[in-house]
This record gives sequence, structure tokens and C-alpha cells, in this order.
Amino acid sequence: MPKVKSSPCFLTPKRLQPEYPLFVFLPGMDGTGQLLRTQTAGLEVAFDVQCLAIPQDDLTSWDELTTEVLALIHTELAKNPQRPVYLCGESFGACLAMKLATASPQLFDRIILINPASAFQRRPWYIWASQFISLVPPWLFQTGAEGFIQFLAAMGRILPSDRCDLLKTMQSVPPETVCWRLSLIRDFDVDDRQLSQLTQPVLVIASASDRLLPSLTEAKHLVRTIPNATMVVLPYSGHACLLEADVNLYKIMHSQNFLDSNAKAIGISSSRLAAQLQAQGTEPEE
Repeated sequence: MPKVKSSPCFLTPKRLQPEYPLFVFLPGMDGTGQLLRTQTAGLEVAFDVQCLAIPQDDLTSWDELTTEVLALIHTELAKNPQRPVYLCGESFGACLAMKLATASPQLFDRIILINPASAFQRRPWYIWASQFISLVPPWLFQTGAEGFIQFLAAMGRILPSDRCDLLKTMQSVPPETVCWRLSLIRDFDVDDRQLSQLTQPVLVIASASDRLLPSLTEAKHLVRTIPNATMVVLPYSGHACLLEADVNLYKIMHSQNFLDSNAKAIGISSSRLAAQLQAQGTEPEE
């Protein structure tokens, strides 16, 4: 992947496919977009995958970040204005996805929310403790990441190389950026009334074994609130579920009949689909 520019940008994992439906991925707290690589091979059978990367010195508000990402999406759509847009956010990125969806609902044909960090609001002591995170010495962020990773991920379900990448990515984020993004999550304010006005299909994926956030509780709430939402539960997965060896996002979407006719036709007609699905894990856990 190319290096991140000085402002939010899209990283194209392997190749441009403007004739395919656009798949926009919004990453977690790290903001790098680099950790999506375990899922791109499966997604690229049916999508033009664009992954958001947020610079480490970016300390913009939700509204500013929303405006910038919407501009990036419109730039991609200029290459093929008729294609569907799939919006997918994980953790912090799922909060951003809700901001984008409520700001410009007509832009997105499908929305996927994975372990949304909006669940942060369900842990009151998290909100209290996050106010003091800026007092932690910078060196402790580096060493503390090794312990924190046990809560972030189900380590036994992630390949050793991906565990190393996860740790390196966590340690690469400056403390001031961590503090700022935590403050954004703490102040996240998309309300149920706004979410209830979304009409497009929404897939909410929740890890039942998430040790970091009450993702299952939050997913149930979102499914009750969003009219056309469906929930998939991964019973053994941790918060960073997309890194797990047997979690295949495209396969989950396919099994839930979540693909529109454009993505389904491209994926099924391609001989790559069968090979990718056979090589990347078992049936999605529900």
C-alpha cells in the first residue's frame, strides 16, 4: 500500500476496479487501514476496495472528518457514478460510518457495522477513565500496548504474523492521537432518531467474546433501532475480528444475502470466488 498523505486518503490495496461496486472501509482507532489486508483478497472478487487512512497527526472533529471522507467518496464515484456504494466501518470506523450515513444517507446502498465503538457509551467507567489518558507517560503507551492487545483481540484465532502487525500498528499511533480519538468516541452523538431514518440494508456484525466493549449488547440495540438491519454474531471472536484466520467478511455478506445484484453477479461469475471462499475459513459464525 502507498504511504499515507498529509490528509485523509483512500488506500487501494491491490488494483483499481472502477467497474465494480465501491467498497469503502473505515478502520479502527489506529486509522492506518493497513490491517484490512487479511480481508482484501476475498472482497476484491466483487468490489473496488478503498480503505480510509487517517494521518497520525489528524486531530479534526467528527464533522470535519465526515466532510473530508464524503469528498473522497464523491471523487471515487466520479469515475463511475452509477455504481453502488458499500460503507463498512470497524470499531472507531463504525462510529464514523454512522456519521457518514446519517449525513448523506442517499449515498450508500449497503452499510456494514463491525463491533461499533459506540458501545463505549455503555461502559461509564471507560468514559471517566478516558479523561485521564493524557496523563499516561508516552513510554507507557508502548509497553502497555502489549498487555492491551490481549483485550483487543482473541490472540489464539489470529496468525502469528498478523499478531505482530497488530502490535506494531498499535504502537505506531502517537499518544496524543490516541487521546484525541478516545475523546471523539467519548463524545459520539448520533442518536436513535437519526439512525431510525436509515432505510438501506444494514449488516451489524458483533463479536460475542469481545473483551474490550459490549459489542453484542450494542449490536442488538442497533438492530432494534435501524429499520432494515440484520445481525450476525461471531460467538468466539474478539474485538479485532477481521484479523482472525477464519473470519471472511465477503463470505459473511454472501451468506446473509447482503450483496446487491451488481456485486453478486460479479462475484459469482468469477472463478476467483470459489477459490477464495475455499481458501479463507469456514462458514460464518452466527
